[in-house]
Amino acid sequence: DKMLQMLASVFPCSRDERRWIEKQNRAGRSLRKKEEMNRIRTLVDNSYSCDPRIKKFKEEERAKKEAEKKAKVEAKRKEQEEKERQRLAQLEMVRLAKEKEEEEARQQTLLMKKEKDIQKKAIKKERQKLRTTCKNWNYFSDNEAESVKMMEEVEKLCDRLELASLQCLNEALTSTTKDEGKAAVLKQIEQVNEQVRREKEEAEARMRQATKSSEKSTSGSVGGSKNWSEDDLQLLIKAVNLFPAGTNSRWEVIANYMNLHSTTGIKRMAKDVINKAKNLQKLDPHQKDDINKKAFDKFKKEHGVIPQADSAAPSERFEVSFTDATPWTTEEQKLLEQALKTYPVNTPERWEKIAASVPGRSKKDCMKRYKELVEMVKAKKAAQEQVVNAAKTKK
Repeated sequence: DKMLQMLASVFPCSRDERRWIEKQNRAGRSLRKKEEMNRIRTLVDNSYSCDPRIKKFKEEERAKKEAEKKAKVEAKRKEQEEKERQRLAQLEMVRLAKEKEEEEARQQTLLMKKEKDIQKKAIKKERQKLRTTCKNWNYFSDNEAESVKMMEEVEKLCDRLELASLQCLNEALTSTTKDEGKAAVLKQIEQVNEQVRREKEEAEARMRQATKSSEKSTSGSVGGSKNWSEDDLQLLIKAVNLFPAGTNSRWEVIANYMNLHSTTGIKRMAKDVINKAKNLQKLDPHQKDDINKKAFDKFKKEHGVIPQADSAAPSERFEVSFTDATPWTTEEQKLLEQALKTYPVNTPERWEKIAASVPGRSKKDCMKRYKELVEMVKAKKAAQEQVVNAAKTKK
């Protein structure tokens, strides 16, 4: 640089030349600086690689880091193992507690079953003892009609009385004479009949109360003030079962079905049917049982043969045959439908074969059930078609 300055002072140059000189100087300085830094770096690297103290420090630092890392991994592993151990211990405790509860429940069930069996056997024994005692005394009467009536009352006692009452009655009959025994039995019969009468009155009162409440709840709607008879209630229950949820315009179809088959002549709207169905769903089980019982009694009256009163002896009246009015079960219905598919119309002796496929049912029962199903399907289609035609007329 000094030489260049001297030359520049001796030989003056232009500005461009000075710039070129400065550029060359910068390049030279940068190159020499890089070379010097590489030399120093190589010296330092050689010192670190050849000095045993540096090697020792690095190895100790590396060993320390590895030890810390290993300690962290070991601590985490122990923590997970402890958590897993606690979880398994808790699950084991829960399992043992559940097994203990199940064992206690099973033992309690077995104990209750044994007690129930013992009580059942005791009740059966006391009932048989009461029947035998009354039978030995000819049911406290020499008249056959009175004996039959007393037999029915004794069976009612066997069904209604508890074990303690049966034991007391049997003890009283064992240690008394025939007249005293008759008085004790009649007294017990009177108490049972009074209890049956009270239960019947309570059921009727609940039914009346439910009917009044349903009438009050539907008084604001169209047709809500119209009374619902027992026949209409039974018809509503039948229609709800006949047209299940998912039927197109279900409540209109049910209302039309009731209007077609009701004997009261009252026209029901879909809103009336919905309100009444909701009220029936709110009834307690006792009231539902009363409605179902009345429906079954009506079915027996319509399909059964009630014997006429005559001058025959009581024993002969009990031998009068009744038409089989037993309702069809789901299994019998499935067997009948399968038999109808198996034996088509052109099959010889078709109904005899169908009756043979349904155990406990005669040819007449199968034909009668088939007619009922056909009428039910026709009524269902007619109600649905009426709703569809009404909708088309409105459009």
